[in-house]
Amino acid sequence: MGSDKEQMKACKHKIRAISDTMYVLGGKWKMHILVALYFGAKRYSDLLEDIEGISGKMLSRELKEMETNLLVNRTIMDTRPITVQYELTDYCEKLVPVISNLADWGLAHRKEIRKRSG
Repeated sequence: MGSDKEQMKACKHKIRAISDTMYVLGGKWKMHILVALYFGAKRYSDLLEDIEGISGKMLSRELKEMETNLLVNRTIMDTRPITVQYELTDYCEKLVPVISNLADWGLAHRKEIRKRSG
């Protein structure tokens, strides 16, 4: 390990990186949307159906932010009536292992809490 000063600098660097990540992925709904799209491209109405409790207004807002942050692609389909489809970007695919690890940890945590409280 390096000096205390080097460790403090490395710590601050990691905290800043996590802060940036949480800014992009934070909030109640973004991870839910990412997980839903992990299973394939979906229409707006499919996302509304898949993600319990999200309002249409909130879904629209989150999808716009996620598009701005290069996490989702929005494609207008040449159909009648016109439909819009969303999918993860290639850039966002880098998050798939992180999302998978979070889900695994969440399952293990739920099991651990049940074991200790039951």
